[in-house]
Amino acid sequence: MDLSRTPAISHRPMDISTDTARIENQSRRHFFKGVAGLTLAIYLPHAAAAARGRAVAPKVSAFVPNAFLRIGDDDTVTVIAKHLEMGQGTHTGLATIVAEELDAAWSQVRIEAAPADARRYNNLLWGPMQGTGGSTAMANSWEQLRKAGAAARAMLVAAAARRWQVPTDEITVNVGVIAHTPSRRKAKFGELAAAAARESVPAGLRLKDPREFRLVGKQVLRKDSADKVRGEATFTQDVYLPGMLTAVVAHPPRFGAKVKSFDAVRARAVKGVVDVVAIPSGVAVLAKDTWSAKKGRDALAVDWDETSAFKLGSDAISARYRELAQTPGSVARKEGDAQAALTAAAHVLRASYDFPYLAHAAMEPLNCVVRLSPERCEIWNGEQMHTVDQMKVAELLGLKPEQVTLNMLYAGGSFGRRASKDSDYVLEAVNVARAISGRAPVKLVWMREDDMKAGYYRPAFHHALEAALDPQGRLVGWRHRLVGQSIMAGSPMAGMIKAGIDPSSVEGASNLPYAVPNLLVELHTPTDIGVPVLWWRSVGSTHTAYATETFLDEVAASTGQDPVAYRMALLGRHPRHAGVLRLAADKAGWGTPLAPAARGERRGRGVAVHESFRSFVAQVAEVTVHADGSVRVDRIVCAVDCGIAINPDTIRAQIEGSVGFALSAMLHGAITLKDGVVEQSNFHDYAPIRINEMPRVEVHIVSSAENPTGIGEPGVPPVAPAVANAIAAATGKRLRRLPISPEDLKA
Repeated sequence: MDLSRTPAISHRPMDISTDTARIENQSRRHFFKGVAGLTLAIYLPHAAAAARGRAVAPKVSAFVPNAFLRIGDDDTVTVIAKHLEMGQGTHTGLATIVAEELDAAWSQVRIEAAPADARRYNNLLWGPMQGTGGSTAMANSWEQLRKAGAAARAMLVAAAARRWQVPTDEITVNVGVIAHTPSRRKAKFGELAAAAARESVPAGLRLKDPREFRLVGKQVLRKDSADKVRGEATFTQDVYLPGMLTAVVAHPPRFGAKVKSFDAVRARAVKGVVDVVAIPSGVAVLAKDTWSAKKGRDALAVDWDETSAFKLGSDAISARYRELAQTPGSVARKEGDAQAALTAAAHVLRASYDFPYLAHAAMEPLNCVVRLSPERCEIWNGEQMHTVDQMKVAELLGLKPEQVTLNMLYAGGSFGRRASKDSDYVLEAVNVARAISGRAPVKLVWMREDDMKAGYYRPAFHHALEAALDPQGRLVGWRHRLVGQSIMAGSPMAGMIKAGIDPSSVEGASNLPYAVPNLLVELHTPTDIGVPVLWWRSVGSTHTAYATETFLDEVAASTGQDPVAYRMALLGRHPRHAGVLRLAADKAGWGTPLAPAARGERRGRGVAVHESFRSFVAQVAEVTVHADGSVRVDRIVCAVDCGIAINPDTIRAQIEGSVGFALSAMLHGAITLKDGVVEQSNFHDYAPIRINEMPRVEVHIVSSAENPTGIGEPGVPPVAPAVANAIAAATGKRLRRLPISPEDLKA
């Protein structure tokens, strides 16, 4: 293979289109033809390693049994990860699954990022589409990668049996060593790799009983940590191609505005600026470095056409939502007759809640590198939605999807932002490269201010809830109306909208687990609000969990019942909800007195439980409210049931990170608009929590035999309602709007 075009600092994967076909034709007899949903094919040895910034010497792999695994004659086991590693531990989890069934030594395992190819790397829970999101990585890969590892193991064993002329059932495999104890013969994987490549794929596979697990469920070192600590991991910002230009884009101050005209004289006069071009999303300044491009953009004079711009402010949007909530919406769930129950109730409770737009604010703002030629487009970025981006880029350029190569690098966080339903920042980078006719590679860089002001956001929402109680205080009716923009509308997932219901808007509300005989959930999705919205870590559950869990807490308080006991009585049909609730309450010492508050302080304990992404999380929060209304979250005890715990330490880390993420939103987070212009611009006015605000977090994982489910997002939803319920226990005040305001809690 010709590597002569690889840059001196090798961040460029090989052109995979022709080489893949050639190697597949030569080696097809070594591949799986299909094993129970396992998609199998060749994977180029060097592409992902080069994309991660390491020069790789040409080498032919000895054993490539399937699309997810390669064993070299140097005894390395390379797992091909089809999902993005953005800090959540996905690569380590995927490698753990393969290594477990292969019986590899953890020290010999390496990980490479897969290219964009839905035929081989389809997300099995999404249909024919490759991508990372919805906390699906482990859930959709579990069976697939177990079979990949088990098949490779069986082929190695068959090769050993043939070489040693012994029965396969006399051979054992343990931490990368294949052994025949009666004859005292041993071999490492690399010694048998070439021979294993000549073996047939086994017709049947034996997967381990969980009692045999050696890596799954144990603490293993993350595979990405060392490179990141040493500064050797390659993120998009680290990629440099010969002749590359850096682009910074001036976006319109209002959504929907377009460029009318611009004056680039002063921008072009900035040292280092090479070109200024108009693109559909604004005006791009290209320079030899990021700072010059930024200064050039600052010097631009742009006249914006705001004929179609969105000009409403946050207050006007909220007023519109509250008005819509007074009328029936599309029905998301209906059981019994909620209106009749409310009419006949002995007591009715009502509450409404308001949630603001929220930015994703990942540590690494958006960026993307593009190299464009008439017949090919090659992209390097923290790629999260492979198939969507590949299709949209191909459509924009008039190319076939296979002419668009996406090289997946590490991402410094995402929380949903890089899973752009419109491929906005990727297409922006391609548009810049196209505007200069591909004469140089382009690195698009968004500044923090672009990330804050140029969209996309968690939708703002309004909730109106009513609960009907009978004379004995039993909950007999529940009506829940939600108002907010649809994320899925206009996206590749728009087909999931049924009867006017975007499931991501009502998740956590439409599947309320509590036993209520008369229940109605309705949704309004206004279509004339021009603020770009997108999934944000835990999506609809970010607001539905708060509304349902704080309101239910209020219902319990109105009947004089304990919040945990009240929930338990309503969860008879949901044992996994009840299980995490019981565990969290027990570990938190629910029912025991809190330590006495200092003079002028008030202390309280609150609880919440929620299911999202097929995982179950309960949290108990302990808070201190000061006389000035400021809140300190002292402790959060979490219980999580996410099926088999592949990497317990990763699960704990994700829950701990979820707590910090959720508290940032609850205590500080809000994107507000004034006359259509976003008012926030950086971390000084959109602040994450500081280290001194982080509570003590305790995580307890439920032992389970269920298949693994999501963990990246489920820890977020219960945090805010548990804290709000603790604040109510301390102060008697119910918080209806986020983020919380100290003014509402002053003594």
